[in-house]
Amino acid sequence: LFPAFASIYSRFLLFTSGPGHGEAETRECIYYNANWELEKTNQSGVERCEGEKDKRLHCYASWRNNSGSIELVKKGCWLDDFNCYDRQECVATEENPQVFFCCCEGNYCNEKFTHLPEVTGPEVIYEPPPPTPSLLNILVYSLLPIAVLSMAILLAFWMYRHRKPPYGHVDINEDPGPPPPSPLVGLKPLQLLEIKARGRFGCVWKAQLMNDYVAVKIFPIQDKQSWQSEREIFNTPGMKHENLLQFIAAEKRGTNLETELWLITAFHDKGSLTDYLKGNIISWNELCHVAETMARGLSYLHEDVPWCKGEGHKPAIAHRDFKSKNVLLKNDLTAVLADFGLAVRFEPGKPPGDTHGQV
Repeated sequence: LFPAFASIYSRFLLFTSGPGHGEAETRECIYYNANWELEKTNQSGVERCEGEKDKRLHCYASWRNNSGSIELVKKGCWLDDFNCYDRQECVATEENPQVFFCCCEGNYCNEKFTHLPEVTGPEVIYEPPPPTPSLLNILVYSLLPIAVLSMAILLAFWMYRHRKPPYGHVDINEDPGPPPPSPLVGLKPLQLLEIKARGRFGCVWKAQLMNDYVAVKIFPIQDKQSWQSEREIFNTPGMKHENLLQFIAAEKRGTNLETELWLITAFHDKGSLTDYLKGNIISWNELCHVAETMARGLSYLHEDVPWCKGEGHKPAIAHRDFKSKNVLLKNDLTAVLADFGLAVRFEPGKPPGDTHGQV
């Protein structure tokens, strides 16, 4: 009788010590590790689950879904987790995680896994009723456009009353005035050869006058004022100086819309100091020579000479556009100041000219 009683009692103990409350016993799970080489473990197999006796054991699986391609990450045993209680199948419920995870109870329950996101009802968004606009807001929104429109009308009227003729406007029938007596009267024709430079008020041509080369600066009729200003500076007494551009003549060519205004000066083949330095290297002595002759020209231009070589009074002149592009070089690298379109004279008892208000 004793052996039979002992057998019945051992079975009773096994039954009472097993999982309770309907839980499935988990002793072994499918094992997999995608990083088995780095972690130095087995790649796949069966894992025996071990834990505390009063804790429940589970199986789990994790994977990625790359555009419909399932990439398994890990499988194995999972310690006590209430999210895994009473789950007989390994089902992931998150919407769209980077790594899917599921857990379950029961031996080898992680052999198969799936993804079934939880279905939730549409989110109800409560929108409060729009606020009723206040009387002040209504007045501001109503009067602001009227005020802006009124200011725009007043500004347009003020500009109309104080408007000036647009820059460069000129009556083509207005004679720009006879140029000073020209030494070219008996030396024509003058042949334009090639354009050497372009500027704000026209272009500069290399031209041939008899056996010599000259420079011809051509202004369109719209820039008559610039032509007149530069011509007046050239015709100022005492403007003949070795470091100032030699003026030859000023002429008007063509009629009506085809009218052109010419300034004819000496031609210097080396061009401006800017262009020369772009393609040439100068020595220290040459640099000093250029700087000295350039300073001489600028100093003489600024000087007030009461009686200049029998030509009369030479007033001080401000160039107002002095830069290396407006400095020409002779063959021996002597500097010559040019482009007097913005220059003004300072004569006693007279205000300086304001042909161009901005430099």
